Amino acid sequence: MTNRTPTLLAQHIDGYKAEITLRPDNQLSDFKGHFPTFPLLPGVSQIDWAVHFAKQCFADMPTLFNGMDVIKFQEPILPDSTITLTLEWRDDQQKLHFSYTSIDASNTLHKHSSGKIKLGRQHV
Repeated sequence: MTNRTPTLLAQHIDGYKAEITLRPDNQLSDFKGHFPTFPLLPGVSQIDWAVHFAKQCFADMPTLFNGMDVIKFQEPILPDSTITLTLEWRDDQQKLHFSYTSIDASNTLHKHSSGKIKLGRQHV
């Protein structure tokens, strides 16, 4: 079985907000075949990780996928970089807001991606 989750470096959870520091290691299966000469983290992986970590941080958040809004991929996430995933669950909207950022050696903020994922509960 191949590894699909990044290395968790740190996390801070405050209610329905979380800040998670991650390292997407070079050997992750998500990097394999996605531009062999210039590996980058696919957008679908970024969305998957946002939901994965939100489920861990916000236990009572609904998990049924209902769509996405305002998804933006602005700058590639490269192997072995250090990135910050910021999550916020907004119950009134039934949306998970996420963003991936990083800060380089010159203290410049890079915005990699962001969006809103609509989640709900399964009706029985």
